[in-house]
Amino acid sequence: MNESKGKVLDVLAIVSLSFVSCVVLFIVEQWIGASYLVKTGTKIVLFLIVPLVYIKFMRGKSIRQFLNVKTFDWKQVRLGLFLGILSMGVVLSAFFLFQPWIEPDAIVDDLQTRLEITPDIFPWIALYITFGNSLLEEFYFRGFLFLQLYRKKWKRFAYLYSPLLFSVYHVAIFALWFDFWLLLLALVGLWIVGLILNWLNAKADHFLNSWILHILADTGVMIIGFYLFGLF
Repeated sequence: MNESKGKVLDVLAIVSLSFVSCVVLFIVEQWIGASYLVKTGTKIVLFLIVPLVYIKFMRGKSIRQFLNVKTFDWKQVRLGLFLGILSMGVVLSAFFLFQPWIEPDAIVDDLQTRLEITPDIFPWIALYITFGNSLLEEFYFRGFLFLQLYRKKWKRFAYLYSPLLFSVYHVAIFALWFDFWLLLLALVGLWIVGLILNWLNAKADHFLNSWILHILADTGVMIIGFYLFGLF
């Protein structure tokens, strides 16, 4: 098999894996009615274990090689911090700006009935989402998906596909929270955020900078969660 054909097959494998994984998560999230613990376990398997197995045994790379930690740049981390703080402000501002068109009671009810997230356990869930879930998503969508495609010279496709799948994947989480137009606005916003995260990773050739940004953006979302649950 020549090198060019090998790259194409590798790209097809990565795209297929990512598409199937997101479809499975959508089914688990919306149709099966599984508990939050089951959904989290499914995500860990699909977003972490499967890619690690692929990287190690199909690509023959170590995790250290894949992470490319040697190119870590504190200047780019500062950029991630700045954009993260900015994104947290945008998330909070958008929530309070569009609050008249949002149904807080419906969101809280969905969190408690479908996801079994109560005010008592929400602080622990918030901690996991901010640091653990953000790591899973950045490793998968930016590290495994975007950077793998980008390094194979599929740059335009990588920039379009990764944030598109990232935004559509989130529909499974908040599909019942907003009306159609607000949902569409959220999807466009997530796609733009995905583009920015991809740009950060393309500059650094690793996903650590976008993880920092993601942590801060999720912090804004969790602040809204505390507000909705009446925890402060």
